[in-house]
Amino acid sequence: MSLTSRLLAAGAAGLVLAGTLIAPTPVAAAPAADSVVSSAAWARTSATERRRVDRVATPKLRWYGCYGWAQCATVKVPLDYDRPRGKQVTLALLRVKARDQKNRIGSLFVNPGGPGGSSVAMALAAPYFLSDSLLDRFDVVGMDPRGIGFSDQVNCFGDTARQTPTMNVLNMGFPLGAAQEKAFTGAAAKAARACSTTGRELAGAMSTAEVARDMDVMRRAVGDSKLTYLGFSYGTALGQYYANMFPDRFRAIAVDGVINPRAWVGSAATAGQVQDDRLRSADGAWKAFVEIMRRCDAAGPAKCRFSGSPLHRFRVIAERLKKKPIDVGSVRVTYAVFIGAVLGALYEQQAGAEVTDLSAELYELTTPGFVPTADRTASAEALVKRMVRQAEGRAFPYDNSFDAYAAVMCTDGRHPARGSAWPKASARADKRATYFGRAWAWASVQCAGDNWTVRDEDAYTGPFTKQTRHPVLVVGNFWDPATNYADAVKASRLLPNSRLLSSNNWGHTAYGSSACATGTTDRYLLYRALPAPGTTCVGDEQPFRKPLPSDATAQELTAQQTGLDLRTATPAEIAAHGLPATGADKVRPPVH
Repeated sequence: MSLTSRLLAAGAAGLVLAGTLIAPTPVAAAPAADSVVSSAAWARTSATERRRVDRVATPKLRWYGCYGWAQCATVKVPLDYDRPRGKQVTLALLRVKARDQKNRIGSLFVNPGGPGGSSVAMALAAPYFLSDSLLDRFDVVGMDPRGIGFSDQVNCFGDTARQTPTMNVLNMGFPLGAAQEKAFTGAAAKAARACSTTGRELAGAMSTAEVARDMDVMRRAVGDSKLTYLGFSYGTALGQYYANMFPDRFRAIAVDGVINPRAWVGSAATAGQVQDDRLRSADGAWKAFVEIMRRCDAAGPAKCRFSGSPLHRFRVIAERLKKKPIDVGSVRVTYAVFIGAVLGALYEQQAGAEVTDLSAELYELTTPGFVPTADRTASAEALVKRMVRQAEGRAFPYDNSFDAYAAVMCTDGRHPARGSAWPKASARADKRATYFGRAWAWASVQCAGDNWTVRDEDAYTGPFTKQTRHPVLVVGNFWDPATNYADAVKASRLLPNSRLLSSNNWGHTAYGSSACATGTTDRYLLYRALPAPGTTCVGDEQPFRKPLPSDATAQELTAQQTGLDLRTATPAEIAAHGLPATGADKVRPPVH
């Protein structure tokens, strides 16, 4: 699962996956190493699912050239697979054809997560992030899930005039204090009621199970006897749903940045919990954040701008912003905006520098009495604008990203019965995972049962323990701030015929973080070759290993952190801040 604002951006300029441009990685040939279980042991697609999807005629895809290097098509599928001749919904597909058609393996379906990310956009960007070997051997196919992207879109409010007042409240990120909590809960309730009325028809048919059924029909449509799939973040839920619903219909499924499907759905015993109390995304973010601060302090001021009791000084920033937001140029930075920016920075492979640079900047800007120069204000504004992704209400066109995110999450899982449960639950979460508990907990408040009333009677709720014919590759990253590594471990234990690949890298997901993580995933997709049990990759980007620019001395860096002006400071002031004295410092006269 990723935050809605982390939608993948694609196009001729390349793909940003988890915030980082991924260069294609060559993959050496590898022998097949598939652990196929005996035919007597593997599970088969149930009679119910066979009846639902197999009676839908294989669609004929009429591909046409689009975007210069791709092909596009649209196709209709049943809104409700129990009524195959009833209302239809249009899906959008895009493929980038294999460069070596003679040795083509088949199609590789991709999904970026969200819920709400565009698979069409991801497939379009395949040449910018997939390895040459995959691009040679697979047609890369993106199918935008129903309700999302270029497929028929869910629209809960009808138009932007009705949507904007609600989104203006929800765009604060998450609430702090009773007044904001009341306003936020009320806006989320309006959104839920809109999706349960105006948007009801499609919102009630957007469960992950319906998308898995769509993907099985599209598998036939592209001519593949078995599915090959690569999914990231929430896309890992789709991959695991498919593996359990159609355990004998795929050749390879790789999932990276893994959601534990049991925690995603919930159970009778956990139905009263906020979803992130089950997923513990906030715990993953907190773990990564603390480790960054620990490494920053250990690296010292020559390698990290924010060294010197960074956890304490981060808390100082947070308390200052809780009391009074600041304006950095044209950007209003509240406590929620700051925490959201830090959480967003944790998604990046350069998380160490991103988090600590922003923290150092805001520590200084919030220090009482600090007056930045015009140049400093401009540079600070540029930094904050780059890292703060503030959502704004729009007049047009209609932006359905919130509708799509909510429709999948609320329809798939169990959630507390009342919106009034969230303030206490989020406060508890913030004690467990400081700063990030509230941010993640409030993401699901619109799913409260007293407001979200539309349901998908055909949603899949498990089991997620099927013995699949072919193995599933499960990839988990130690420092993932959105999909906790612990969930990857749990998910791999649920699926008997799966293999866990661990990665010690920063950011959200592991693909592209190292030749090891990328190459191992690629070899599995190409040859179904599994990594050895216990394999752990190490990300290329590790924080605070290189000195900061040489023109920033250790003394200047520490002075920046404390707000001390070395041009006018006396030797006593320098010593009081724990800075080493230089010859110039010793002779500098005091300024009156």
